[in-house]
Amino acid sequence: MLIREANKTDLQSILEIYNEAIVNSTAVYDYNPHTLEMRQQWYDDKLDKGIPVIVAEINDRVVGFTSYGPFRAWPAYKYSIEHSVYVHRDFRNLGVARKLLTQLIDTVKKKDVHTIIAGIDADNSASIHLHKQLGFEDAGHFNQVGYKFGKWLNLTFFQLILDNGLQPNEG
Repeated sequence: MLIREANKTDLQSILEIYNEAIVNSTAVYDYNPHTLEMRQQWYDDKLDKGIPVIVAEINDRVVGFTSYGPFRAWPAYKYSIEHSVYVHRDFRNLGVARKLLTQLIDTVKKKDVHTIIAGIDADNSASIHLHKQLGFEDAGHFNQVGYKFGKWLNLTFFQLILDNGLQPNEG
């Protein structure tokens, strides 16, 4: 398995992985598949902000990806990020998410980030288990905040506080 930064040629695979999650799971609280143009805009925005998009590749095929964005838009939250990780349905339970998330954590430790936050559907036991194994701690639970597939969805937050020598400021 190769873990590397994404490039524009990966966007179609990233789109397919993401849309499968929208259509068939509660990993994304969205109803409608995205377009390639939307993924292109998302990718360009990440690049413009210096935010990595990392992919996992097996046999020259992109099988998963991870990235992050701001946790909240206000300035005092500038040291907190929220990440996401998605794996192609045919490659789950093979350690892909673990390798992607480990690489993301290692990458983020070199940036001005103090905490990584994960919002996970409360029924996604595999993702919750993975995050706990990587040191994330339960940081809160919200009941019935999403509605999809004819039922209310509960959202659990996990948090990893980084010990990376960050010297924060209010500027």
